[in-house]
Amino acid sequence: MKNQIQNIELNRMRSYSSIFSSTYFSKLLRNDDYSFINSKIIKYDQLKIGNDIITYHDYIRFVYKEMSKQYRNEYVYKNTFINELLINSYGVKDTVAINEFRVGDSIADIVLFNGTSKAFEIKTELDSNKRLIGQLSDYSKIFKESYIVTHDALIDKYLKEDDSVGLIALSSNSKSLKMTEIRPAKINLEINPESIIRSIRTNEYKAIVNQYYGGLPKMNSFNMFDICSDLIKQIPTEDLNILFIEQLKKRKSNTINIKSFAKELRQIGLALNIDDRNYQILFEKLNKTIQI
Repeated sequence: MKNQIQNIELNRMRSYSSIFSSTYFSKLLRNDDYSFINSKIIKYDQLKIGNDIITYHDYIRFVYKEMSKQYRNEYVYKNTFINELLINSYGVKDTVAINEFRVGDSIADIVLFNGTSKAFEIKTELDSNKRLIGQLSDYSKIFKESYIVTHDALIDKYLKEDDSVGLIALSSNSKSLKMTEIRPAKINLEINPESIIRSIRTNEYKAIVNQYYGGLPKMNSFNMFDICSDLIKQIPTEDLNILFIEQLKKRKSNTINIKSFAKELRQIGLALNIDDRNYQILFEKLNKTIQI
């Protein structure tokens, strides 16, 4: 009986977690589609509507609070990272934060560019670490600092990993979640030019070549990548690192505005790279009274 109840609760949490999907929030913005929220209310929480839960935002706050206690998935970790570290420690004024950045065969959960470059790999209590060595190896090819973000109960496990990798712990109590840096990352001075050019956009690697060499060589769409790649490989590591960071800081980003978003929706805001105007539209939609 106890196992049955636990399974029911686990399924409820998994179902709740699907609410925090950037795809669903995009549909809400475009089409006023509340079905992804309504379906959860009907299935689990119809009797809770009223009093404290009146609007869709009230319900999302309730769901996020439940997940923070019982099902700390990747969304909860990313959102806590934004609330605790990005806003309060790293700062948003001169930082560009990017959700999910591909490097080689891996995707870093969150990356930051300011005066340096940082990659953060999240390993929740629900995750396996079987791909971790490959992920950290990929990140070290282009980022100056790499971090593992995990629960404080798992810190001893991850302390055994490469000691050049920083560690950040999520801790929880009955009221809130906190994140604390346990071990700083060692600065990586070696970067891989080929990994950089394959991780950035065409306009970005062309801009690096143009800035360093004072112009672009003659090329066409067929040989552009190879020519730029050969030139980038000749740029001294320190210079290339600076140029790489400068280009990524030029990406369109809502990082500086993310503090104004509702605390439980900041990761959605980052994932969608939503601007102030669309955030206000979204917030107005979420502040509508629940209609089932």
